[in-house]
Amino acid sequence: MPTKTSAGRGVNAAPSAGATLRPTPLSRPEPADPVAEALALDRRLAAIDSLEDRLIEITHSVPGRVTFSTSLGIEDQAVLNAIAASGAKIDVFTLDTGRHFPETLDTLEASENRYGLNIRVMFPDAREVEELVARDGIYGFRLAVENRKACCDIRKVRPLKRALQGAAGWVTGLRRDQSAGRAHVPFASWDAADGLVKLNPIADWSLEQLEAYVAANNVPVNPLHARGFPSIGCQPCTRAIKPGEDIRAGRWWWENEDGKECGLHNRPRQKEAAA
Repeated sequence: MPTKTSAGRGVNAAPSAGATLRPTPLSRPEPADPVAEALALDRRLAAIDSLEDRLIEITHSVPGRVTFSTSLGIEDQAVLNAIAASGAKIDVFTLDTGRHFPETLDTLEASENRYGLNIRVMFPDAREVEELVARDGIYGFRLAVENRKACCDIRKVRPLKRALQGAAGWVTGLRRDQSAGRAHVPFASWDAADGLVKLNPIADWSLEQLEAYVAANNVPVNPLHARGFPSIGCQPCTRAIKPGEDIRAGRWWWENEDGKECGLHNRPRQKEAAA
């Protein structure tokens, strides 16, 4: 069960005046059998109860730079708190699509101030965005699923791939009960598409566990969560959900398809380790 922790300074701690924070590229040997090693790590993480201890195990087990992508939603805020509290050597970045809710940007600022971190912000390529809007229109993503996926690809997936370059491990806040498509998310798996270990340290947490951890640690939370937004993405693509709806029903609500994803976590994989 999640327990209260004291937050401290973690990786991405504020640099001295005039310094610029950049992830340090590290050369790393490829594991002999990355799939088997990820599966072994998955089993070790499953046997650890504390989120903070899971993060420490990750940094001890993954040879090279480990990075955490935060969407600034409640799951990722819990992981961010644990990174700061544990002092785990994990750098942090977020994707700014250019279409965030103001509340999301406020949460970014509050998090940096609370934890003394500089969260690296990744932006889409300006020319690619200009070409996309010129072709499809400012709200063209609502005209066809293909348009929406193209928008997500340019604004999210491509910046993510840049952020993951040179990393050996990628930490996320995915949970199994977020949606049917995430029901079997492992703690660790080999991501052949990016050549790294994908790590989901709160995969087994329930919403009740998550909310208890956040409350116990006074974690900064996006105020939209209290207004009926359990899943928060770009402002034009996210609405509050209605009672009884799936927690991701407010994402791209005009689309009539199951397992709606932006492409960050459902790109083609090869031989992912399962729990």
